[in-house]
Amino acid sequence: MGEQLTFDLPLRPAMGRDDFFVSGANAGAVAQIDGWRDWPAAKLVLCGDPGAGKTHLAHVWAAQAGAQIVAARDLTEAAVPELSDVAALVVEDADAIAGDATAEEALFHLHNALAHCGTPLLLTARRAPSRWGVALPDLASRMAQAGLAKLDAPDDALLMAVMMKRAFDRKLPLTPGILAYAAARLERSFAAADTFVARVDALALSEKRKPGMAHARAALAQMAADPSS
Repeated sequence: MGEQLTFDLPLRPAMGRDDFFVSGANAGAVAQIDGWRDWPAAKLVLCGDPGAGKTHLAHVWAAQAGAQIVAARDLTEAAVPELSDVAALVVEDADAIAGDATAEEALFHLHNALAHCGTPLLLTARRAPSRWGVALPDLASRMAQAGLAKLDAPDDALLMAVMMKRAFDRKLPLTPGILAYAAARLERSFAAADTFVARVDALALSEKRKPGMAHARAALAQMAADPSS
């Protein structure tokens, strides 16, 4: 990609997916994922804000542990026997089922079946289990026993690494100066980094010019004017 896009940032392969970049914002959670064989009661809750990388890291672990991935909202009692027979399991967006009696009951029985077999269980959520608002007391108590890993909002180094990768995918030559300028001004999320790179690409293409700082400023202005984009 050229020396202008070289950063001294550690990265780890994501087993067939995009590279998963490691920085101070996620290093602790990554270490807990790496140590999955030592999870308390063989279960861990991975929490963080939207765009913090929960799903990406869950897929990294699924590749390591041979885990199946299921959305919490898709859980039913009928699915419990089949899911109980897997080598390991990821339940995505576990906090989204709070108040859904059917899904809560299904997760409770699935958890018990996996625990009985010692099957590793990773759950992703925006918040720690104590803040899910689960109505089923037995499920709440089971979740409270899980280990907890937290993904913090991306720091500047991580945002720059993500933007560098997205720019590389688009064959977009963004300089370190542009990336640093954007990282200092963007919302701390991968979604914002993706949007920024896409907007710079569109602006540069519309002018048939190499992307520059003017495009970066314009992209940030567009995002500020339309936060929902």
